[in-house]
Amino acid sequence: MLVKSVVEGGVATVTIDHPPLNVLTRALGGELRAALEALATADDLRVLVLAAAGKHFSAGADVGEHLPPEFRALIPEFIETIEAVLSFPVPVIAAVRGRCLGGGFELAQAADLMVAGEGAVFGQPEIQLAVTAPIASVLLPRRTAPGLAAEILYTGEAITAGRAREAGLVQRVVPEDRVDEEARAMADRIARWSAPALRMAKRTVRAASGLDRAEAFRAAERIYVDELMETRDAVEGLTAFLEKRRAVWSHR
Repeated sequence: MLVKSVVEGGVATVTIDHPPLNVLTRALGGELRAALEALATADDLRVLVLAAAGKHFSAGADVGEHLPPEFRALIPEFIETIEAVLSFPVPVIAAVRGRCLGGGFELAQAADLMVAGEGAVFGQPEIQLAVTAPIASVLLPRRTAPGLAAEILYTGEAITAGRAREAGLVQRVVPEDRVDEEARAMADRIARWSAPALRMAKRTVRAASGLDRAEAFRAAERIYVDELMETRDAVEGLTAFLEKRRAVWSHR
């Protein structure tokens, strides 16, 4: 198996296990999509941590699979993998150590939050091979300043975890041996809350993305009024506040 999954306390950890560089082959992508599909239906799941075994998150996709004719299957499949992370119904945290390059960086960009080791490096070196980074060309300018995205995409040079933190790409930078611990701690802080509320919060953010302000407000209103307030936990949370007691989530 190239991908392993475990669920504990409302937190799923999906680990890429393809050492030493966790190269993202088509086979690995298929396993990752299957793991995400299986986890997405768990009603009480609150957070997903996307991790990697060993010293490196991922050095990228398999270069050999980019050659003709295999690239015609690789690119659509990889986009499906990225979409599976982007559309995963609860918050996703990427736990990054070492190299996070090419397709590996694109995969991390699909997460909602990133925790990185002090020695992590992030880059899109595709231009050095006379190809492009199709996913990063779409996601990176939306996650950081367009100028930095252009620098990363056009120079092919990697940036440090510190610079990624300054640019808002990474939320926490910690010693390498604490990456998994910090990602889990962040996940646990999120997992304290109601699963439906977290799902609705993520849906609202995603639904509003790319819309003008008026349309975004309408989308947020529809989700809140027509879906969120139909959940037991929304009523429980509001009632518990008024009654000055701790809410008890049913995750329904």
